Amino acid sequence: MHFMQSLQQAWTRNQSLVCVGLDPEPAKFPAHLHDHADAVFAFCRAIVDATADLVCSYKPQIAHFAALRAEDALERLIAHIHDRHPGVPVILDAKRGDIGSTAQHYATEAFERYGADAVTLNPYLGRDSIQPFLNRADKGVILLCHTSNPGAADLQDLTVTDEDGNAMPLYQHVAKIIARDWNANGNCALVTGATWPEQLGEVRALVGDMPLLVPGIGAQGGDVEAVVRNGRTADGTGLLISSSRAILYAGNGGDFAQAARAATLELRDVINRYR
Repeated sequence: MHFMQSLQQAWTRNQSLVCVGLDPEPAKFPAHLHDHADAVFAFCRAIVDATADLVCSYKPQIAHFAALRAEDALERLIAHIHDRHPGVPVILDAKRGDIGSTAQHYATEAFERYGADAVTLNPYLGRDSIQPFLNRADKGVILLCHTSNPGAADLQDLTVTDEDGNAMPLYQHVAKIIARDWNANGNCALVTGATWPEQLGEVRALVGDMPLLVPGIGAQGGDVEAVVRNGRTADGTGLLISSSRAILYAGNGGDFAQAARAATLELRDVINRYR
């Protein structure tokens, strides 16, 4: 199924805009998993199985797996989500971006090796670096626009002039050209950080109903009400509000998965109050 169709159906079926980030850190795992031979997979699988009816997507962060030499666990985790929880799309958080020939291999990595439904990408090498992903009309292409980190303003807020002579911040120009020129297959989305709610609203005004992946809720301090108010579409959807640490490490005992479920449910309900 097309990523966008899966996403829209998950928004409705689970009444949720929550995207759970899967960022395994074994030092934070419950004690009973510390000596587990397959701890990364076991931990993430338990989180997924406890929350799948409460989310619109999952977002495993590739560096967290690769640094642990756990790429095999990542492959099996995505396959598990597709097998046990069909209809919940998986976004590979890889932030790839390179010249065209290398980009083609990155696309193969994301979609063929890992089986992801979408992937995060850095658009700042230009369209040719993204084209192999855009060509996959069934897959989601989620492009950095205005990120949640404090240093985002160092470059993304710099003033540029577009082809019509209009001055605007760089992130707005990025949003504009992606929505206007790159989204011919309707498979693009943008990353816009929760920590910058006014900029989030400006991006929404530029891109219409294009989905926005919003990191920065929870540990980074983003405000849910401001995110929903500035980022939702007319039908109350359009957002994938990502939370990782606040859900994954909500508990550290044998009931860690149940604690993650409770944290996910709480976030879903808070978001829904403002939709």
